[in-house]
Amino acid sequence: MNPVDKVDDLLAKAGAQWRAGQPSPPEPELDRITQGKRPHRWVPVLAAASVAAIAIAALVVLPGHKDAPQLVAPSNEDPLLVHNGDKVEVSGQVIAAAGKQPVFCPAVPQNAVGYLPGKEPAPTCPPNLEVQLTGVDLDRLSNPSTIKGTRSGQAHLVGIWNDRKLAVQQQSVPLKEQPVPEPKIPCDPPAGGWQPGGIVEPGGPAVDAFFNARGAELEQPAMRYPLGQAVNAPVVLMVGVAHGNVDAVRQAIKGVYTGNVCVFQAKYSRNEVTKSGGAVSALMAQKDLGIFGTGQSVGDHPVSVDLLVYDEAAKAALAPIGLDILDLRPEVKRIS
Repeated sequence: MNPVDKVDDLLAKAGAQWRAGQPSPPEPELDRITQGKRPHRWVPVLAAASVAAIAIAALVVLPGHKDAPQLVAPSNEDPLLVHNGDKVEVSGQVIAAAGKQPVFCPAVPQNAVGYLPGKEPAPTCPPNLEVQLTGVDLDRLSNPSTIKGTRSGQAHLVGIWNDRKLAVQQQSVPLKEQPVPEPKIPCDPPAGGWQPGGIVEPGGPAVDAFFNARGAELEQPAMRYPLGQAVNAPVVLMVGVAHGNVDAVRQAIKGVYTGNVCVFQAKYSRNEVTKSGGAVSALMAQKDLGIFGTGQSVGDHPVSVDLLVYDEAAKAALAPIGLDILDLRPEVKRIS
């Protein structure tokens, strides 16, 4: 018996066991049938729903019970992961070269080269980042232009995803980019409040040496401005401790820096972020993955990944790096 037959047999047995434990359906109400009214049949409906629930459950063999598969509900899927048939949205540039299918193209970095008016090249998109579009209305694009026969503009598109093709169902003006809020300082201000300092970031050889010697222990240093970046406003040096004793680091930093300091528990050291960031950069050479940018910062997900779409291929490539350390920024977003 092959694995498929085993699963079918288990599902059949589970359904039979369930039905055996249910009460018998009520006798039909003959007087209502003869009057042309449809009797209520709740039991068969419930049975069908139960069989469906059994069919979509996952079979898992627990340790120590090799011959007793257990039925468990499937886990929640990654909300960013996109499959064929999913409803998705994109917002950005649409390019329609003469005689070619219109495409969506993410805002990839471009060389800052100036051109005389009328001498600009036609807009293009790297082939590995193109999303072929059907159903897009080129006459409704925002900021439309035509250069050397190529039409382009901006739009927000919603449709069905299939192998890097988008069947557009809705079209509107492009979404406005939302400002990123300033991260909160995870430390309470000292008695008397944060001391004023100015917009110049504190540093110096001693502070640099302190962090350079602790790359495997501390997060990359960062600055926060609790009252905004006004003249003489407080500046707080952030010291994230990924590995080690927070209190010991708090005492040690006092020997090299006397300004406002927040020492807190962090998730990743500077060395870990550098290593993961380098691994993402290496993946950019695999054009089929559609990764076109990366960066390193601080926080719970300090390695950013700019990519066209987070699909199974991208997930398989990024998973060995550690998905938790990554800040995934796909252009194609699934709509729940």
